[in-house]
Amino acid sequence: MSYVLVVAISLHVLAAVFWAGSTAALARTGGSETKRLFRPQMGAAAVAILTGGYLWHTIHQGAVGPMERSLMIGALSAFAALIVQVAVVGGALREARAEAGDAVLPARVLIAHRVAAGLLMIAIVTMAAARYV
Repeated sequence: MSYVLVVAISLHVLAAVFWAGSTAALARTGGSETKRLFRPQMGAAAVAILTGGYLWHTIHQGAVGPMERSLMIGALSAFAALIVQVAVVGGALREARAEAGDAVLPARVLIAHRVAAGLLMIAIVTMAAARYV
C-alpha cells in the first residue's frame, strides 16, 4: 500500500470521526457549542468528503459490487448530513450573527444536529460494514 493511500485513509477517518462525533455530541447536549464548532465541523466534512472522493477514485473506480453499493449509501448519507448542517445550522448562525452576537439559536438547529447525527451514523455503519457485505 502506498504512503499516499495510507495518508488519505488516515485523514478520511480522522476527519469523519471528528465530524460525526462532534455532531452527535451537539445533538445530545442541545447544541450548546454550535457557534464554536460549526466551522471546524465543516472543515472536517470537507476533508472527509475530498479524501473519500480520492479513495473512491483510487480504489473503487469502475467497480460496482455490494461493497461499492454500501459505500455509496454511506457517502450519500454523509452528503445529506452536510446539506442539513449547511442549510439549517449555517443559516441559523448567519441569522443570529445578523441580529445580535449572543442571540439564542432556534430549536431547528438542535433538530438539524439530530438529523445530521443520524445520517452520519448511517454513513459510519455502511462504511465500516462495506468490506463484509
